[in-house]
Amino acid sequence: MEVLAGIIILGIVAQWAAWKLKLPAILPLILIGLLVGPVSTFITADASKWIEPVWNGQEGLFPREQLFNFISLAISIILFEGGLTLKKEEVLTVGPAILKLITLGAGITFVGAGISAHYIFDLSWPISFLFAALIIVTGPTVIAPILRNIPLKKDVSTVLKWEGILIDPIGALVAVLVFEFISVGAGYEYTKEALLEFVKIVFIGTSIGFTAAYGLYYAIKRSMIPDYLLNVLTLATVLAVFVLSDFFAHESGLLAVVIMGMVLGNMKVRKLKDILHFKESLSILLISILFILLSANINVEDVLLIYKWESLWLFLIVVFLLRPLSVFLSTLGGGLRFNEKLFISWVGPRGIVAAGIASLFGLKLAMKGEPGAAYITPLVFMIVLGTVLLNATTARTLSKILGVFLKSSNGILMVGASNFARLIAGYLKNNDRRVVLIDSNADNIKKARALGLEAIEGNIYAEDLLEDVELNDVGYLLAVTGSASVNEYVLQKFTPFFGERGAFRLTSTDELKDGVVLPKAQLFTHRDDFINLSEVVRDFPSVNEIAINSQKHFTELLKQLEKEPNTIPLFLRNQQDEIHIISSQRATLKARSGDRLMYLGKQVA
Repeated sequence: MEVLAGIIILGIVAQWAAWKLKLPAILPLILIGLLVGPVSTFITADASKWIEPVWNGQEGLFPREQLFNFISLAISIILFEGGLTLKKEEVLTVGPAILKLITLGAGITFVGAGISAHYIFDLSWPISFLFAALIIVTGPTVIAPILRNIPLKKDVSTVLKWEGILIDPIGALVAVLVFEFISVGAGYEYTKEALLEFVKIVFIGTSIGFTAAYGLYYAIKRSMIPDYLLNVLTLATVLAVFVLSDFFAHESGLLAVVIMGMVLGNMKVRKLKDILHFKESLSILLISILFILLSANINVEDVLLIYKWESLWLFLIVVFLLRPLSVFLSTLGGGLRFNEKLFISWVGPRGIVAAGIASLFGLKLAMKGEPGAAYITPLVFMIVLGTVLLNATTARTLSKILGVFLKSSNGILMVGASNFARLIAGYLKNNDRRVVLIDSNADNIKKARALGLEAIEGNIYAEDLLEDVELNDVGYLLAVTGSASVNEYVLQKFTPFFGERGAFRLTSTDELKDGVVLPKAQLFTHRDDFINLSEVVRDFPSVNEIAINSQKHFTELLKQLEKEPNTIPLFLRNQQDEIHIISSQRATLKARSGDRLMYLGKQVA
């Protein structure tokens, strides 16, 4: 009991440390596992491990096949959660470069790594290509912490983020299929019967996955499941699908849960976000336990198995040959610059799916006596640890050297997508400024997107926004909702993340009545609240410009606009096309001849 509690505590501590140090969680988890596992044998008097998941196949924390069963169930839940995140519209709209990376790029890595492993370690072709399938994934759990810590140009961060999200379930599916082929072939010697058995596994896994997804969908749609049971019943369904599929076709369970997650994730399921958040929390706990156990289960003999120059050669080929080759071929004609391609080539850390499935498949194949299976787990762990360490320690420096580091954050995040917010955002976009609108109102988001604006439907009280690495270039925060409390909360919560160059909110109705003037945060003018802005846009839906002759002229224009009932000053644009937001700090704005004042509403002479 003490050991199991210790694993959970160490896992959560590792997760916290990763968050604090802005590192991928897999790194401290594996290091802790190695410390309490193989490394501890050099410390203890009897050369035993502090944590021994399984010993001689019969004893330990998970004796006999219990470790194998726990890993299988945990991986099935993790893969189901990964499948939920894969949206078909994202695959179609992420762009040619990302689509090629997860197809052509993955294929290059698969073939190249398989051939390399075969000739460098003299492994059989099936084992070599299983290793290759396991290392084609660059998961979001390792990419996201690196990108959150490094402000990158939008195109670069977008490619890296979406590649990691989309390749995770795809890579898992490829690895599962290769493993199924090996498992079938081992018993049938790759004959016609082996091919038929393989088709049977794929058919049953796919069929059960589809059926379960649609069954759960209709149960949720028809309110057959109460809200308080939805998450745990979904969990029970995933486990049932895994076990049932394995019962009808051995080793088809993982394929079934991946298919189930992918299908369910592409349906308009009520409370899907709640299910996803629950699965994410559960996945964090399982990952924390799983990777300490998996690392602790590695023996010194496993490490010595790859403690040779051949391992270094394989690592160098994967990182410095196959990754750049796949990136450069996949991004031909994609609009990315050479330095951007070079940085994307460098950042390719392997993650949780690779390490987790490698341990599971390695254990399964070793139990069956498959030649070369002992190499799977240590080789994949070597690639995972090596790439995570390499990228986590060098990505920031290299981004600056290659010129993809975002020196100034000029993007604007507007919380609220009402009529006047959409009008202002459209004007800014037409003047080459990136603007992102966020609103919980689906109708407002739909209208914004119809205008070609970048808009996100989301709840500002959730943590999702902080996970969006595509907001790295945002430096201005504007809270323009109709709620004073929401606007105040937005500034308090998100200013440290998105208000690097300024964070502002609208004047509240109460402040307008009381005549309160805030020294810093008030946006545009202290005499116009949400209602006034909405009424001005309703009557005069346009943004106008006036040329400025001098600082004195600028000051006089501001006073004139304040006297007009249907005009609201917005921005000052200088001759370099830089746009400065007008706020209660307007006295600090310096205007010169040739600058232009932008204002909302009625056109003045």
